[in-house]
Amino acid sequence: MTTPRGRATEAVVLGGSRGIGAAIAGALRGMGCSVTAASSADVDTSDLDGVERFAAAHPETDVLVLNTGGPPPMRFEEVTRADWEKYHNQLFLGFCILARGITVRNGGYLFLISSAVVKEPDPRLVVSGAYRSAFSSVFKVLSREYAARRVSCVNIAPGPIDTDRTRELVDDPAALAATLPSGRLGDPREIGGLVRGIVENGVSYISGAVIDFDGASSRHVF
Repeated sequence: MTTPRGRATEAVVLGGSRGIGAAIAGALRGMGCSVTAASSADVDTSDLDGVERFAAAHPETDVLVLNTGGPPPMRFEEVTRADWEKYHNQLFLGFCILARGITVRNGGYLFLISSAVVKEPDPRLVVSGAYRSAFSSVFKVLSREYAARRVSCVNIAPGPIDTDRTRELVDDPAALAATLPSGRLGDPREIGGLVRGIVENGVSYISGAVIDFDGASSRHVF
């Protein structure tokens, strides 16, 4: 497959064995990409030594998707020091190491799958919100620094999506879906389609944006 930018495409997708990551990996394969879909068994982003080994084994790619699960629901008073340290690595420092250790080739794409909590903090997800927001700040800086090499950085912030993660967070996904403006949870394949559409069509001027992917569930304007 050759993109409108005129070159064959390889991709590395973190969290690529299920949920949103698997949908993205499948969509990129569908356009002819050679995809490394890494599961948590391949790279656990809370294990920094393992992250460095993974980066060394995959030193460059055309498309890099930074994606990982998150902590269980916890309010601030429930979070232990061990929790802060683990998820600091998993949601922040591990991604920093990957972004430095895996070179996205000129004209390529770096995607971050963050969360709606980067714009609307949830008291039950205080750890996830803190570290996903922190890396989103780093990611925004990278979007400016990488622009000279025509590397586009796109932050996708999912809301309620029909994944195992949502089922970990809510007792009754169907009841949640009934409360949403669209009356349903998002389909992971829709996010896969978005990523494929951006890459396949060579969309680059979107770099630096945070894309809400929540079916009109959020209340914020920006």
